[in-house]
Amino acid sequence: MPANTKKVLEIDHPELVIDRVFDAPRALVFKAWIEAPRMAAWWGPKAFSNPVCEIDARPGGAIRVHMQGPDGTVYPMGGEYKEIDEPRRLVLTTFAEDEEGLLLENLVTVTFEEEGSKTRMRLSQRFTHIKARAAGMVKGSTAGWTQSIDKLGDYVSKQVLPFSISRVFQAPRALVFKVHTDPVHLAKWFGPAGTQVIKADMDLRPGGTYHYGLRTQDGAEMWGKQVFREIVAPERLVFVQSFSDKDGGMTRHPMAPAWPLEMLSVVTFEELGPGKCKLTVQWEPLNAPAEEGKAFDGARDGMNSGFKGTFDALEAYLKTL
Repeated sequence: MPANTKKVLEIDHPELVIDRVFDAPRALVFKAWIEAPRMAAWWGPKAFSNPVCEIDARPGGAIRVHMQGPDGTVYPMGGEYKEIDEPRRLVLTTFAEDEEGLLLENLVTVTFEEEGSKTRMRLSQRFTHIKARAAGMVKGSTAGWTQSIDKLGDYVSKQVLPFSISRVFQAPRALVFKVHTDPVHLAKWFGPAGTQVIKADMDLRPGGTYHYGLRTQDGAEMWGKQVFREIVAPERLVFVQSFSDKDGGMTRHPMAPAWPLEMLSVVTFEELGPGKCKLTVQWEPLNAPAEEGKAFDGARDGMNSGFKGTFDALEAYLKTL
């Protein structure tokens, strides 16, 4: 909101309250409010899309969304997170402007309660600033929020909760990042226990790939590929992971054909002080049909044990450097 803007209610509007139960876990519903790719999938009325969705999910962090209507008209909006108590409660503001300045601003409070495997979400909206020329937008706010929450329900019902695992390593963050992005280092620790890296070709840039091959103790070969989306050294890597053939073509899991064809991987490197780094890996299916989501959801124990072995190998390798 522009600085020094006086909040004056020129028209009255009652508080809006929406209470909805979603067939999805609370953690997933909450994440749909604080992760930009998720918010972009449901925010706004029916038939609207969000070609721009940028959020800084922390108290005081900004929200910037360009909602695009079916006729192509873009409706910019902004906002700010006031409170984030994951996964229980959110408080945020949203506002809209035109060429004359601030049109309206509202305060939104959202609570999330577990009801078995489902989530009860309660949203309340209170306008804190409304100009008379925004009367049409105010009149349509109930329908807009209702349609938006309908879209949220449809979105979360088709998603699965990401898998996440972390470990603290006694090594500088820059080094932990380097051994994830240098194929010479990766060949020394990457992959399941007992495998040998037989190929490691990396093009480290957004849109670039890491194509690798592994050989098991019985001589079988496995191939994989990562396509990088974000590289923020030494803080964050985002890439799409898939099984591959020798030539880099995408393939299905050789032993589990229902496994997601593509996985979105987010790897973060958090500095905890001199010589200490917290590594977090988050995995989730990308554009997965229900069968793939079910296969992913049923494999969490295996993912835990697999990453434990990989982290053990990484920990041992870091001690040699």
